[in-house]
Amino acid sequence: MKIFEGRVLSVKEQNTAVVEITRRKSHPLYKKLMKVSKKYKADTAGLKVEALSRVRIKETRPFSKDKHFKIVKILEEQK
Repeated sequence: MKIFEGRVLSVKEQNTAVVEITRRKSHPLYKKLMKVSKKYKADTAGLKVEALSRVRIKETRPFSKDKHFKIVKILEEQK
């Protein structure tokens, strides 16, 4: 089961938030650390989530075609 922490980019869809996960990855040849990010759609499950909040998401059963995560906890509110 995958658990990630990231920032909410958008909450424009109903019961859905777009969460961006950023991680640091080493380049295979040059070994320089690079920032790599990926966006996931996550179910809000009745939580009041705002854009730019830090959240923890967890992998679950598919809610729709491309929504396979659920927001478990809001770590930091929007500033």
